[in-house]
Amino acid sequence: MTKSDEQINEHLSQILQTLPHSPGVYQFFDENQKIIYIGKANDLKKRVSSYFTKETGVSGKVLVMVRRIRSIEVIVVDTELDALLLENNLIKEHQPRYNINLKDDKTYPWLCIKNEPFPRIFPTRNPVKDGSKYYGPYASGRIMNNLLELIHQIYPLRNCNLKLTFRNIEKGKFKPCLEYHIGNCKAPCIGLQTEEEYDANIASIKDIIRGNLSSVASSLKREMLAHVENLEFEKAQRVKEKLELLEKYQSKSAVISNTDLHADVFSIVSDEKIACVNFMKVANGAVIQSHTIEIRKKLDESDEEILSFAITELRLRFESQVREIIVPFKLTIDFPGILITVPKKGDKRQLLELSLSNAEYYRLEKLKRIELVDPERHSKRILHQIMKDLRMNQLPEHIECFDNSNLQGTEAVAAVAVFRNAKPSKSEYRHFNIKTVEGQNDFASIEEIVYRRYKRLLEEGEGLPQLIVIDGGKGQLASALFSLEKLGLKGKITIIGIAKRLEEIYYPGDSLPMYLDKKSETLRLLQHIRDEAHRFGITHHRKRREKAFIQTELTSIRGIGEATAKNLLKAFGSLENIKKAEAAEIEKVIGKAKTKLLLQHFNQS
Repeated sequence: MTKSDEQINEHLSQILQTLPHSPGVYQFFDENQKIIYIGKANDLKKRVSSYFTKETGVSGKVLVMVRRIRSIEVIVVDTELDALLLENNLIKEHQPRYNINLKDDKTYPWLCIKNEPFPRIFPTRNPVKDGSKYYGPYASGRIMNNLLELIHQIYPLRNCNLKLTFRNIEKGKFKPCLEYHIGNCKAPCIGLQTEEEYDANIASIKDIIRGNLSSVASSLKREMLAHVENLEFEKAQRVKEKLELLEKYQSKSAVISNTDLHADVFSIVSDEKIACVNFMKVANGAVIQSHTIEIRKKLDESDEEILSFAITELRLRFESQVREIIVPFKLTIDFPGILITVPKKGDKRQLLELSLSNAEYYRLEKLKRIELVDPERHSKRILHQIMKDLRMNQLPEHIECFDNSNLQGTEAVAAVAVFRNAKPSKSEYRHFNIKTVEGQNDFASIEEIVYRRYKRLLEEGEGLPQLIVIDGGKGQLASALFSLEKLGLKGKITIIGIAKRLEEIYYPGDSLPMYLDKKSETLRLLQHIRDEAHRFGITHHRKRREKAFIQTELTSIRGIGEATAKNLLKAFGSLENIKKAEAAEIEKVIGKAKTKLLLQHFNQS
């Protein structure tokens, strides 16, 4: 293997290790950065990794393709259905060499609202440019048929192909058919339904297809309540079923939007040093391209400055001529002839959120690669971020977190979790059995264990942490601080409390808490060490409770020890069951001699 091959393998290996366990589409690139294959997956990491495992039975064509792979890019989506639709769009757009079963425009059905008086709604695989409205495509025929059924249940529509012009209806050319008589149509063919009423129903149906269900749901709720007030419970139940079906309807995909939409979607996520900008090209409502770039900051540029630069760069690079740009916030710069949209809801908002999730994935992937290549650099970066966020004057290379556990004041225990260089040091975790506190008193318990922990470290000459985290609010923090003060450590170690309700961060002496960004690495690490302390403490607490459970009436009997009591409880489940058991049944578990002692005790009781 040449040095170049080793570098390629190392590059691909790093990509594989950072792939997410999420639905999405993957693209394989050759040495000329040309897409050679596009595929979909419910789990990107598992599916893409499977190409690189040495398994028998793999076709020669696949092996040839894998040897040509030089880079991999993925687009994450919400569901496998979205991945299926996006895969189809991208294959049509890029025509990769190894996608031999390329799907044409008839792959998936569309819903058509015909351009005619009293429009019909029907599925088709052959969209025609005749002024009709087409919605889709739908990757699942079942979902599309459910939608059609829902529409027909809520709104009676015609399904005949009669030419219902005003003149023909006025002349009385038509007669009502069976659909009218069974209640599936209101017979506009003989003038029993006006065109205005019919078109209003079509407008509501368009809302349902696009996913704007709130107005339709409100109308159904009003109808249901009206039936209830009139004691028409069967009718109310039928409307309720329609409402439930409407609320569960989820066929609208984030990948497919209004079929008239042509736009470029841009989003950005950034930190102090870099910004990641994702670009999505949308044509006829379908995402046909996605690309993310990384921009390194030089002069603390704002997100708006970077996004404006990236929009210009990416539109030139991909030769985009569309006249609408979808962005997450307003831009001060003017792009002549371009409509800039900042959506708050609807199809465009969902496309923007899809773009944001891909930008965030790209950023996290970069960070994971850094961690794989240079773990120490990754840890230092996180430690510097924590130091900045928590206003510390030294790197928190050693962090300790305390947590209490008790059951209604009994078997009170506590635990301390230890992190070094932002990673758990499980060999240093410690348990504490509360000795000086009776009943349920979290404040006193925290005061005791913090004092005992650091008194011992000082006596043994061990290193002290730079950061102490207390699981709790102001009261627990004040108790811990009192112990540090008794040991002469107040002001020498940063100490904070983290409350569970809103993840507030409390500092000694501050009346108001600090709130960290919910997605920040600092908060994630604090939550991690708190969860570790809680898990470790709960494990010890359960063992204590189990042991205390054994110390029951059984072990108070002379000649019956813990092992015998465990066997009895395992065999019979409870003390009551043991008392009800026959002597022969007990003898099978603990023998004749001990059974005699047990029965004597029960008889005396």
